[in-house]
Amino acid sequence: MRKDINSMETTAAVNVSSMVQNFVAWLEDYGEESQDWQDFYAGDLGRKSKSLYYRNKLFGTIGVAPIVFLEMFFPQTRRFFYPKTRFPIADAHFAMGYAFLFLTTGQAHFKKRAIHFINILEKSRCAGFQDYCWGYPFDWETVNGTIKAGTPLITTIPYVYEAFLQVYDIHDDDRYLAIARSIAEHAYCDYRDIKIDDGVYSCGYQPEDSLGMVVNASAYRAFLLVDASIRFSEDRFLEKALGNIQFVQKSQNEDGSWYYAVDSRRSFIDHFHTCFVLKSLIKINELLKRKDILVTIEKGIDYYTANLFDQHGLPLPFSKPPRITVYRRELYDFAECINLMELYRTYSDRLTTFLHNVLSDLNRRWQKADGSFRSRRLFIGWDNLPMHRWAQSQLFRSLAFYQWQQKKR
Repeated sequence: MRKDINSMETTAAVNVSSMVQNFVAWLEDYGEESQDWQDFYAGDLGRKSKSLYYRNKLFGTIGVAPIVFLEMFFPQTRRFFYPKTRFPIADAHFAMGYAFLFLTTGQAHFKKRAIHFINILEKSRCAGFQDYCWGYPFDWETVNGTIKAGTPLITTIPYVYEAFLQVYDIHDDDRYLAIARSIAEHAYCDYRDIKIDDGVYSCGYQPEDSLGMVVNASAYRAFLLVDASIRFSEDRFLEKALGNIQFVQKSQNEDGSWYYAVDSRRSFIDHFHTCFVLKSLIKINELLKRKDILVTIEKGIDYYTANLFDQHGLPLPFSKPPRITVYRRELYDFAECINLMELYRTYSDRLTTFLHNVLSDLNRRWQKADGSFRSRRLFIGWDNLPMHRWAQSQLFRSLAFYQWQQKKR
């Protein structure tokens, strides 16, 4: 059995090295702006149609039907709805990916590229906030209303925090450490804590959110604040993080799953948001070493492997979908499950077969001849349009992380 695993590891490592090399060549030629999954809904027409759908399912379905048709059969038409854009969350993943490549290979070019993306992030922070923070560059229509472009998002902030720290580790510029400290202050000060029970607090998705209840938002914030509490010796960060951790634990269903949000409108269970919660808990517990958090993780992993993979060991987008979906598989799921599986190796190798299945499928069917990756497998054909936020950058970072972990092993 160990011999088989070692053989699969060797094959996977060769495939990943080739995939990363081809992707880097493509990225540096293609550029740092891209279309996005939300392009259909980022302009006025799309946002109004989506808003109507949230308010009135019948008339809203009629309104969004033509857009859904384009999304299913002509995904390349996104460019007619919204221009190519730069995304801070993608820049953060690119920075981390290049930093991992530098650590793996020692090639100065990769370090230079990591610093390049960090310097861009330093300039692209949200305006009007004392501390450093980032969000989306488009108006985002949600079930709770419109989140305006440039609004900080707690689901973006932790990635940028990690990116600054990771590049600081290879470049030793005190400015990067100071910015990471500022990001932690933003996460501590600028998001509302919504009390659920004694010691149990959900956090807002963005500074004006007074409803909260999105599970991965609290998981992200908890990780950032736990890390910052130790790194910067700030007990107040930990105090606030503990309330968010309790919310994530209390929100876990009996079967080990998490709904996207603990409300009546968003009780779907999907692949990559489950990964977000689990990877945050794993990183938290690397620092806190709590048995109760480990129990939560193992229960979540049991559900994850039993319900969010098919018979071939490949990621399923949903175990409980929110609506009719227009695709069979999602690149984002592949990116996040690689990341999660590498992090989980701290505890066990039981996800290794899943990991090798995912890496093999990526190599065989997802990477195109130009080096970019397909975005989705649709019910008919593929969405081949590369989107940095969804999820070229996340996959690049995950593959580079895999290579770095392999070198350390």
